[in-house]
Order: sequence, then structure tokens, then C-alpha cells
Amino acid sequence: MNFELILNEIGENSKLLQSSPVSGGDINEAWMLQTETRKYFLKTNREESINFFHAEADGLKEIASSNAIAVPFVFKTGTIDCVPFLLMEWIEGRKTEHTETELGTKLAAMHQTFHTKFGYGSDTYMGKLPQKNGWHKNWVRYYRNERLKPQLELAIGRGHMPVPRRRSMEKLLMNLDRWLGHHPKPSLLHGDLWGGNWMTGESGNPVLIDPSVLYGDHEFEIAFTELFGGFSQAFYSSYQEAFPLSEGYEDRKPLYRLYYLLAHLNMFGESYGRAVDQIISRYA
Repeated sequence: MNFELILNEIGENSKLLQSSPVSGGDINEAWMLQTETRKYFLKTNREESINFFHAEADGLKEIASSNAIAVPFVFKTGTIDCVPFLLMEWIEGRKTEHTETELGTKLAAMHQTFHTKFGYGSDTYMGKLPQKNGWHKNWVRYYRNERLKPQLELAIGRGHMPVPRRRSMEKLLMNLDRWLGHHPKPSLLHGDLWGGNWMTGESGNPVLIDPSVLYGDHEFEIAFTELFGGFSQAFYSSYQEAFPLSEGYEDRKPLYRLYYLLAHLNMFGESYGRAVDQIISRYA
């Protein structure tokens, strides 16, 4: 990979002093590039099209436009030697006693950035899985048709939907309005907010990374943060104070977790099947 050529594309003419591999991700290759003037974070992926990084860059810019919470600045997406890349600001810092409280408050502010419809104007990704989008006036219709149904169809194609599970899932989809009968506003959501998708910036401020943005029910986001952990009570307390969850959230939470568990079933296999079945059996 010609790092100097990538830096030249953004007008960075100072000398490249260091290029070091960065570990931690399981989808992309990543490097820290240090020049005489600053550090950059570079991601590449030989298996995906440039659309993969265009979607990420677009999501970061959408979040930035809310002026609610920090994200890395995107310098460039492109292709070098037939390899797609994404060049961003390098984020590095230490947590303070206020970082996670600030994360809750600022995420709540982002979630109070509203649209007139649910969905998004371009397609995104969940991990490596493509996600179709579109605009819907009705949240339940969006969630059923653009999120749960595509994962069901993919699971059928990949052999993860034995007949009993498939029938129960289809029954759940038919009755989804019964369980999601509240009326949320279309909030700007990160879309893939687990504990590894936020960082701490130089001043101890929270920074969101790797989004899969949409406008949807803000409870959808919070339900996922509770699925795999990584968020403190300070985060939830400050969030709840700024943007309280509606009555009945605990009843809706498993349905919102279902999408992410289906996606993990499709990405990683039957180890997630039991968790999927437990949710389906509750509502089907």
C-alpha cells in the first residue's frame, strides 16, 4: 500500500515518519500514519467495494451535522492500487470521570436530532452485511421490511432458519404492530452502537466511530447498548435524564435486540440461535 500517495491526495506534503498496523478490528486492515504535522487513521479492505467506506464516511458526516457529539473527521475515501481506503483523523485520549456521563448526554442530544420520516437515504452495512434503506412514514413498517425481513431471508438462504424457527419468526413479523404500538419520532441513530464503537478523544470527550446510521426509534439504539455491555450506569443515568425512555420500553427491548441477534446469527452462525429463539418464543 502506497501511504505517501494516499496522503498526497489530501494535500499532505510533509514527510511520512511512521506507519504502524493497528489491531482491534476483524473486518478491515488499519494503520496509524504519522507525518511531520499530524497523525492519521487509515482503513483498507481488499474484499469490499468502495461503497463500504462511502457508507461509513457518509454516516460520520451525518452524525457530525447534528452538532451533538464528536466523530472522527473524514479526509478522504478512495481507491489506491484497486484497494478501497478510508482516511480519517486519529483519535486518542484518556477517559475522565465525566466521559461516560457526557456520552449519555451527548447521545441523547444526537437522538433529539429528528427527521420527518424513518429510515435513511442510502444503503449501509451491519458488519459486512449490506443493509437496504428507504424512507417510511411508519416506524414498524420500516423495522419490519428494512431490518427484520432481510435478516430472515438471509438466514433462510444461509441455512440458519429451521422450519419451527422460521414459522415463529414469520408469525412475529405479522404481529409486530401489536408489540411496537407506541409512536416514536425519527431520531438520528448511530445504528451499531456497541461498546467498541465509541472512543475517548484528546480532552476526554466521547467520540463515535463505525456508524450504520438511520433515523428510527431511539429505544432501538439503547436496547443494543444493553445487549453486549460496555456502557456504565453513569451513561444510562445521564441519557435517561436528557431523553427519557417511554413506558413499555422493557417489553419492546427484546424485539429491538432481535435484529442484532439475527445479524450475528447470519455473520457468525448458530451460536446465536438460542438467543434468537428465546426472543421469538416470547412474542410469536
